[in-house]
Amino acid sequence: MTEKANVPLAGAFGGGGLFGIGYAMGVIEGLRQQGIDLSTAPMLGTSAGSWAAAATALGVTFSDLKDVKIPRFPNFRAGILTQSTHQVFGDAMRSNVHVVACAVRGLKRTELDGALIPLATMVAASSAVPGLFAPQPVNGRLYIDGGVRSGVSVDIAASADVLIVIAPLAGAMFGPFNNIVERNTQREIDQWQKTNLGKVRLFAPNTTTAKIATMPQHLFDQARAVEAYEQGLVEGQQAI
Repeated sequence: MTEKANVPLAGAFGGGGLFGIGYAMGVIEGLRQQGIDLSTAPMLGTSAGSWAAAATALGVTFSDLKDVKIPRFPNFRAGILTQSTHQVFGDAMRSNVHVVACAVRGLKRTELDGALIPLATMVAASSAVPGLFAPQPVNGRLYIDGGVRSGVSVDIAASADVLIVIAPLAGAMFGPFNNIVERNTQREIDQWQKTNLGKVRLFAPNTTTAKIATMPQHLFDQARAVEAYEQGLVEGQQAI
């Protein structure tokens, strides 16, 4: 195994629609209340997880996010997602935030760097769900939702003594579909641990949380996202 220099703490947050944003931000806030603050840690976000990572780095709370106007979808108007992300993140950039998006050409998984690209631009690209939103431009290239290639992308997360993984579509979610997400997430964790000596702490919805979203369309329901936040908060608070 090749050793890498570790930071004390890092995060990798996966997709899951509005439900995923709520759940991830609840877990992150619960951990913060227990003394585990991810706001300055390297964070890798995919789709919903990109919202959570960017918000955490900027100190944006879930209360701030839940009132953001989300465009009705499907909506293929160019730049529509960036309008929403810019409401929250403005022109801010943060070097500790990286986001996974998928290049339209070749469907290549791509890691976007928050030191070089505004958070609003990266989050919009990682959230462009095929069939719901148009691909989003970043530096002249078009990108779609990073979850097309991987739900969490744990395998490319930063080296750390402790890696916090939040997988909103794993755990008790969606029966057989959950098994696929669970296996893929565990495979990525195993890959990460081959080159890192750090520990992984995985958060995924328990049975109670999973009951909030039992059908795919529930993932985009704002009221259910609030419930997911509350349940994620409890899970984060109980982590220690």
